[in-house]
Amino acid sequence: MAQVLEFKLPDLGEGLTEAEIVRWLVKVGDVVAVDQPVVEVETAKAMVEVPCPYGGVVTARFGEEGTELPVGAPLLTVAVGAPAAEPEGSGNVLVGYGTQAPAARRRRVRANTAADGQPRRPGTAAAAPHARVTAPAPASPPEPVSTPAPAPAEGPVPVISPLVRKLARDNGVDLRQLAGSGPDGLILRADVENALRTAGERTRATREPVVAAPAVRTPAAAPRAEAGVRIPLKGVRGAVADKLSRSRREIPDATCWVDADATELMRARTAMNAAGGSKISLLALLARICTAALARFPELNSFVDTEAREVVRLDHVHLGFAAQTERGLVVPVVRDAHARDAESLTAEFARLTEAARAGTLTPGELTGGTFTLNNYGVFGVDGSTPIINHPEAAMLGVGRIVPKPWVHEGELAVRQVVQLSLTFDHRVCDGGTAGGFLRYVADCVEQPAVLLRTL
Repeated sequence: MAQVLEFKLPDLGEGLTEAEIVRWLVKVGDVVAVDQPVVEVETAKAMVEVPCPYGGVVTARFGEEGTELPVGAPLLTVAVGAPAAEPEGSGNVLVGYGTQAPAARRRRVRANTAADGQPRRPGTAAAAPHARVTAPAPASPPEPVSTPAPAPAEGPVPVISPLVRKLARDNGVDLRQLAGSGPDGLILRADVENALRTAGERTRATREPVVAAPAVRTPAAAPRAEAGVRIPLKGVRGAVADKLSRSRREIPDATCWVDADATELMRARTAMNAAGGSKISLLALLARICTAALARFPELNSFVDTEAREVVRLDHVHLGFAAQTERGLVVPVVRDAHARDAESLTAEFARLTEAARAGTLTPGELTGGTFTLNNYGVFGVDGSTPIINHPEAAMLGVGRIVPKPWVHEGELAVRQVVQLSLTFDHRVCDGGTAGGFLRYVADCVEQPAVLLRTL
């Protein structure tokens, strides 16, 4: 006798509590093998192909493409050939995400269920940048269930996603009055949004114009502008929004800036590349200057432990750099940048940039930064006051390098000029330290020999 097993969205680690179904890789009736990817989901950190720990025939799928599900929500059910007392999972482990803790055996359906018999689980937003990886099957899969739990007395409501239920509850929508557009009448988020939109239009249509007095003729009130395009804050955009909002809430930041003559730095790079060997990037030279400056001003290579009310100074530099991709802004991290030379930094920047564009960065390559270098000059702008990449304490911004009039050795000349800015957490240091750091960076840009004296 076949046994029907339920596979739930596994814990993807890194604090991720929900994911959006991007693409189903199987359909009802398909035969799947153990560890075969069955669905592609998008989290705040990654595009993830989720493998199923069971082998058999797919009997049901839960959620349409575009639906957000919390961790622990059912994904699909699989009919396996022979019953087993306790099915074993594949034990796959995703490097960077960890392994899901074994779940307790479920002998009966819990009482705390939603109207459709599914467990109620809260969903919260996650934050962090994207990568494309393969998610693990759960280390200990849930016990099999043969049929869905009976609905509560109010009657069955075909809704799977707790997020859809919350949207309806927060806006006073009675799910029992909706006709779902999903399979078998499943109510989707779009159905709730359509109901809200229809209710809003009906309210506007019945609103009467207001006049000042019966004897005075006045025009009706101007019609309210229709709502524009609504774009959900989720995925990379949602992760960036959450992190930047937290930075502004928690970090009292300040910015200082200075113009610098980068002519000699550009000449030094040209000479290095003309000498043969691997080409050295300008970003690598700026990174080398950053790590030298942080060695002199370690206050800026730190973070604030708010609970302990302590500033934690770090003895290593994991240098993040902003990279714009089709999926949004991500910040890959160069590990132990302080121990790398210009050639090694160039190679690592190139590798991480290519991985960012391809969407293959791992969580480990997107987290753990201690200081960020932001080269916004590639966008053709001179200056910026960026928001600090929480929980770091500072970010160095570099504008475009362009020919400008400059007084050089007492005479007016055309030089290659760049604007440098430092945004810093005022809790870790005062303006004197921040100014000293930025002045040292500017001195190294103007006279690269300054850097040689500190090596």
